[in-house]
Amino acid sequence: MRKKILITGGAGFVGSHLCERLLNEGNEVYCLDNYFTGQKKNVIHLLDNPYFELIRHDVTTPFFIEVDQIYNLACPASPVHYQYNPIKTMKTSVMGAINMLGLAKRVNAKILQASTSEVYGDPLVHPQTESYWGHVNPIGDRACYDEGKRSAETLFVNYHKQNNVDIKIIRIFNTYGPNMHPHDGRVVSNFIVQALQNQDITVYGEGNQTRSFQYVDDLVEGMIRLMNSRDGFTGPVNVGNPNEFTILELAQKVIKLTGSKSKIIYKPLPSDDPMQRQPDISLAKKELDWSPKVQLDEGLIKTISFFKTVI
Repeated sequence: MRKKILITGGAGFVGSHLCERLLNEGNEVYCLDNYFTGQKKNVIHLLDNPYFELIRHDVTTPFFIEVDQIYNLACPASPVHYQYNPIKTMKTSVMGAINMLGLAKRVNAKILQASTSEVYGDPLVHPQTESYWGHVNPIGDRACYDEGKRSAETLFVNYHKQNNVDIKIIRIFNTYGPNMHPHDGRVVSNFIVQALQNQDITVYGEGNQTRSFQYVDDLVEGMIRLMNSRDGFTGPVNVGNPNEFTILELAQKVIKLTGSKSKIIYKPLPSDDPMQRQPDISLAKKELDWSPKVQLDEGLIKTISFFKTVI
């Protein structure tokens, strides 16, 4: 049976891929976005589909619709965007969660929260498991995002306990792929844009901080599996690629794959920038039978082709 599915932040990088996948699976998809970081062009090719609806709306104000499932993705996710208006970022996470949970409660919909590895802050435990509480500076530059997402998780769990709302929480680790905003300040898009324009590639610190990068198709698969996972399993569950690379290795890979003449330059580390980030995905393997399929070189080649069309 065709499900009615609402995706907040649906015109964003991850949301647009999720919209497309859920439509292809025969669902009716309502894409909600205020275009703060989402872009209409990410979903414009879906507008001809009679089962797709694009709605301009900000989740900080209530929204009413009859649906079976809600994917709550609305929130700027890159430091450049979420630090631009930190109060708005916090309101999007907290009030957006309250409004969407209220909707889920009213219409008895299942709701998934797109949380983040940033809830672990600059971790003292490596790799990070879901039972780790995190190491977050509540008054730092990144706190509007980190603490906003942590508060949203709290709200989801409390709506589940107090009102029996059917919730799922996914903690998303670094993700990249087509439809990323060229100026979102994330490391993969930064490096590719700089390399394609033969500009210097900026590495912060010595470049020995590590990240694990997952391709967007793997994330979308994990989200859908979590949404449809067994009753009573709420998460949180880590979804990411546990293969760890230093930032310097990533820069070198991008230069090689683009054939760029860029040179690598070094700048001081920004505040509260985590030195290590690697998911423990044992829970995702056990509960969702999920693990990433796309490795870094393959994903980077697809992402570079996308950026060649937009630069």
